[in-house]
Amino acid sequence: MRLLNDRPVRTGAKYVLYWCRWNRRAEANYALLHAAEVANRMDLPLVVYERLSCAYPTACDRFHTFVLEGVPHFQAQLRKLGIPYIFQLPRRKTGRDELRDAVLRDAAVVVTDDCLRATPQMDVRLEAVDGSCIVPVSAIPGRSYAAYSIRPKIHRLLPKYLKAAPALEIRRRSRERFEGLHTEVTAQNIASLVAECEIDHGVRASTTFRGGRLAAEACLQRFLQERLRRYARDKNEPALHATSDLSPYLHYGHIGALEVALAVCEHAAAHKLIAAEFLEELIVRRELAHNFARYAPRLDSLEVLPDWARKTIEEHSRDPRDPVYGREQFEEAGTHDDLWNATQKELVLRGKIHGYYRMYWGKKIIEWSASAQEAHATMLWLHDRYALDGDDPNTYTNILWCFGLHDRPWPERPIYGTIRSMVRSGMERKTDVHAYIREIQYLESTGKELTT
Repeated sequence: MRLLNDRPVRTGAKYVLYWCRWNRRAEANYALLHAAEVANRMDLPLVVYERLSCAYPTACDRFHTFVLEGVPHFQAQLRKLGIPYIFQLPRRKTGRDELRDAVLRDAAVVVTDDCLRATPQMDVRLEAVDGSCIVPVSAIPGRSYAAYSIRPKIHRLLPKYLKAAPALEIRRRSRERFEGLHTEVTAQNIASLVAECEIDHGVRASTTFRGGRLAAEACLQRFLQERLRRYARDKNEPALHATSDLSPYLHYGHIGALEVALAVCEHAAAHKLIAAEFLEELIVRRELAHNFARYAPRLDSLEVLPDWARKTIEEHSRDPRDPVYGREQFEEAGTHDDLWNATQKELVLRGKIHGYYRMYWGKKIIEWSASAQEAHATMLWLHDRYALDGDDPNTYTNILWCFGLHDRPWPERPIYGTIRSMVRSGMERKTDVHAYIREIQYLESTGKELTT
């Protein structure tokens, strides 16, 4: 837990407030558990508050819909525990925050998720709980510069943290109804609520992913039953669908990495499977990204790259580039490469690119942009606009990996210098490119998944 301000506990308050800003679930949520402990210690009820703003720059139908799809079940689970839930949906980008202030006014302490979001200013004690990784980010002080350096630190701490979360208990239940402060969300009114919001209605909901805890649990079960046994062999072959597809749910907090890791370990043990490669990605690689997000001075700049990468980018900044595409051509999948175009269409339609092909997607943007800086800005913009797992430590890190972050120098090449490159012929040699292109074409023409 981190204290985010120097304000005192409010005396005479009515409840302890958990302001849910990342981990949108009742299960295995350490911020919620901490808020419950504080409430029990103070002999006060616990109230959960969530607010979905229109004001973030990339607010659109896709992201609003995904969040709203999780609200009804979250509310139902909290009510079973005796915890009131206040959800607020401002319809305009600007306006006074009277409804938010009315909720904060009666809080003795506010507990929130320790995340990338800017710290809200408030006149009451604000505590942030570091619960989005398995090993808390703060348990490994200082920045790690590669997987090999953070791996032993994580493995040394895993026995302490890779355990099921305790049950949540509430001693005092609130009888307040919070009428006028809450927006009721149902499966039937989500579309109309989204339509009322001052957001970008040009980015439609994902063709593939539905939001919420139930969808996250179904995705996990599909991975365990159908994919885990072949993950290590087939993870880099998009047409074989061996990855977990859990990144949108981890990003929005509909499921936690701890829950996923425990379920995978249990299933692997019961069925005599080896899950080491998946756990490496879920724990070591993901937590390396969170470590980077905590300790790097910036997440959106090439200045955070290692010295060798910045040096080679500068040395090759004047290399001829042909072709060169602008942001609109990239967004519209208008390049000469049908494989790259398919990856961009997958991003626009599904809201997620297969991890291995996202590497190719990023490397080619570097090759076909006027500069490395422009390429980086394009990647961030496209992910922020379309990706359900965008605006996330993993996303920032994976994009910068294309420029050499957490990697090593490779043989020199034009444009890339000593940064790792990827070529179409290599993708064709290692994967079934044409099966993937056919699948995305079918999705584009029908709006349906070829595999269902």
